[in-house]
Amino acid sequence: MNKLIIILLTGKFVIDNSLNNLCVRVYDEKRRLVAPLIGFPGVRMTGTSIKLAQQNYSEHFKVLKILFETFQPDVIFPLMDLSVEANALGWYTLFPQEESATVKKNEFSVTDIERLERIDISCDSRLLNYIETVRLMKIGLPPSVQKGAYVTGPYTLAALLMGAEEAALATIINPEELNAICEFTTKTIVKYTELLISAGAEVICVLEPNAVMLDPGHFEKFSAGYVQRISEYCRNHGIPTIYHICGNTMHLLGKMSKSGVDAFSLDSREAGVDLVEAAKTVAGEIVMIGNISPTGKLLDGKPDDVKEETLQLMKSMDEYPNFILSTGCDLPQEIPLENIRAFIETGKNYRISLR
Repeated sequence: MNKLIIILLTGKFVIDNSLNNLCVRVYDEKRRLVAPLIGFPGVRMTGTSIKLAQQNYSEHFKVLKILFETFQPDVIFPLMDLSVEANALGWYTLFPQEESATVKKNEFSVTDIERLERIDISCDSRLLNYIETVRLMKIGLPPSVQKGAYVTGPYTLAALLMGAEEAALATIINPEELNAICEFTTKTIVKYTELLISAGAEVICVLEPNAVMLDPGHFEKFSAGYVQRISEYCRNHGIPTIYHICGNTMHLLGKMSKSGVDAFSLDSREAGVDLVEAAKTVAGEIVMIGNISPTGKLLDGKPDDVKEETLQLMKSMDEYPNFILSTGCDLPQEIPLENIRAFIETGKNYRISLR
């Protein structure tokens, strides 16, 4: 029995295999993996709230368990949350009842880094909620589903600490200071990544939405170069990494490729991303994940509309083995459940027909 088959039976990625290998294996069977970013609809399904689920790991796991039992995705992630690391560092964070937590702007100076480096984020109660959620995913969900986890990207975490406008300006007028901050945020993210992997995470997805506004040169310097350290850490532990950036990333694909990640999770065509063109641009060993809009037909259409849109995307990607069907970003909790079902069933039932 070869190691790739061991992957499929145990639900583990081993160190000399990649996410691309798994995609090729499934592609040889003329099918696709389906991995929508699906957390928030499960909040409504369980009758809990986003606030409670993001602070109580038992409630959080209930959300993920009902999502898996209902829709059977091939990969499942906890609720998407860009506030975890910043909150663990003491940043003022708002916790609305029915919205994801939001980090407010705090006073910050690069001299604060020395103080922040003394904080042990592994003792933060809210960060531990995500660690324990992953641990419950590991023991409570079957091996057939890959258990993912999110971390905030280095540049985005820097922007949360110092302010988005300040970070953007620093790329031009104070790059040395921004590099120092990104060095610190990367170390923080790697520490969080270590905890997630120890808890049982099998895929790490780096969320870097703020970096979409950077030009390619600054993107490579303040995002991709630091994400490379995260991907190297994960690779050394046999864990694949995904680079997820909202918005139009077509101009950044070349620089994203230098980060060493296994996959790109790309936004929808409505956001400006042409997945076929992206697949042509990027080396075949990098997996393309995407890219049905979470706020288009999935939100406002009927199941037949969702099926048609999904089929169009699937057919357009037939010649590319390195593809996983997903959504362009996380789904709002008000999306009709029948539309989610139509999306996943269409993807799972589709069979590749090469021209």
